[in-house]
Amino acid sequence: MSDTTFFLNYLPFWFVNYGLAIVLWSCIGRFLLAFFVPSMQPTNYIWRCFVMLTEWAIRITAAITPSFVRPMLLPPIAAFWVYHLRVASFLVMWKAGLVPAVSAG
Repeated sequence: MSDTTFFLNYLPFWFVNYGLAIVLWSCIGRFLLAFFVPSMQPTNYIWRCFVMLTEWAIRITAAITPSFVRPMLLPPIAAFWVYHLRVASFLVMWKAGLVPAVSAG
């Protein structure tokens, strides 16, 4: 199988898997960067990128998380849920035959 067909045949898997991985690691990066950058600094383009990538996951997490949890802890909690969403999507795609097989050679 050529590299092009390998990539194109499993395109939904690549998009979902890597998309969720980007959000997961961005949540962790946003949590760690919050110790160094004031949260409302609109001129910092790195902070704005983290917020843009993770805001939807953090809003959903805030809606299902008890209110006594500090807002500062929402990014790692969101990363936890995105990780489990990533595993669940992998299992669903694996059962549907959309995951590339590992071959011996």
